Amino acid sequence: MTDAAIPVTQSAVERITEQYLQTLGCTIKKQDNQWVITSPDSAHSELLTDGLTLVCGDEDDVDGRDNVEPLHPESAFFQRILSQASERCPTGKIATNSAGNDIRIPEWLRQSDVEVSDADFTPYYDRTAVVILYQVTIETVSEYQSEFLRAVALDVRSEEFLPPLEQTFLELTSLDGATVTSDQMEIDPTDARELLDTANERLIERIDETIDDIHHEASRAADAEVEEYRQMQQQRIQELQEKRSNLSSKVDELSGRIDSSEEAERVEALKKRKELKSDLQDVDAELKDVRQRRDQGFRERQSEIRERHALDVRTKPVTLTEVEYERGEVEFELIMGEHRRTVTVGYGSGVGVTEAVECVSCNEKFSDHTHLGSITRGLKCEDCVCSQAGE
Repeated sequence: MTDAAIPVTQSAVERITEQYLQTLGCTIKKQDNQWVITSPDSAHSELLTDGLTLVCGDEDDVDGRDNVEPLHPESAFFQRILSQASERCPTGKIATNSAGNDIRIPEWLRQSDVEVSDADFTPYYDRTAVVILYQVTIETVSEYQSEFLRAVALDVRSEEFLPPLEQTFLELTSLDGATVTSDQMEIDPTDARELLDTANERLIERIDETIDDIHHEASRAADAEVEEYRQMQQQRIQELQEKRSNLSSKVDELSGRIDSSEEAERVEALKKRKELKSDLQDVDAELKDVRQRRDQGFRERQSEIRERHALDVRTKPVTLTEVEYERGEVEFELIMGEHRRTVTVGYGSGVGVTEAVECVSCNEKFSDHTHLGSITRGLKCEDCVCSQAGE
């Protein structure tokens, strides 16, 4: 999970719920894990009922009581809060500018031995982006797995994806941050729909790794359950074989007694042998069935187990926010020992460096994995500095 995702933990659920209920004018009286909600007459929400009590955490504490709702990430009450909140304010508009904001130092520079003595951003023009906040749920049929809120940001004009702006957006709108004033969105609804379709594709690409991780975990759990079932059935085969052997011995023993017994004993023995033979037939039938299913790999049971562990992935756009940001150039003053150099690159407020910078020796672009190594004769990456030092 990248930084631009918010895991929907129990604590996050409680904070979101508390803040949302307070915006409706409700008061909350907390008693251990129970919240008693009092709503004003002016509050109009299907969420609110007379004498509503929320139980944080385990649903077992609810016990079917009237007007008592469990509150946890997958609870129906919290899902209704997300739906209602997005319906009340599905779109908005905010601005991020350079005033009062620290300049983002790129990772390739921040992780190097080069010192940034000064950074100055000069904005040239305004640009518009959108940030779509998605609710992502990944679960199996039998067991809840993962739920989080994921932001996807892209420039309206170029449709360039802007991951740093996603993080900026989450910081601006976090529960711990200052209140952000939101205006009415100005983007045309048709353009917004096209941007939403583009963002959907990127979202799926980004959560693929998370899906794969949970899929592997679910597959391991399914494999373990299949193996456990196979061992149980193998044990059952051994039990049936022992039972068959015992029944067969008793039938043989009775057959011997029948030949040497008096009439009354012989009739009783015949009756008993008939019952044992019937039991023996039942055991043979079950033994044959279990062996047949084993030879076929317990296909029906495997299918049932793997169906229970199959993933159900759901994505839902919760909000779409128009974000105004500034584009221009940032000037970094760099120092390394006695050497100084000024580097000017494209930059966006809330976005960071928007222009690729290359090593003068290998033309490799600086990145999170390729750091600046020297400024003596142009900008060189660490690998080139090390290789040239060894020559």
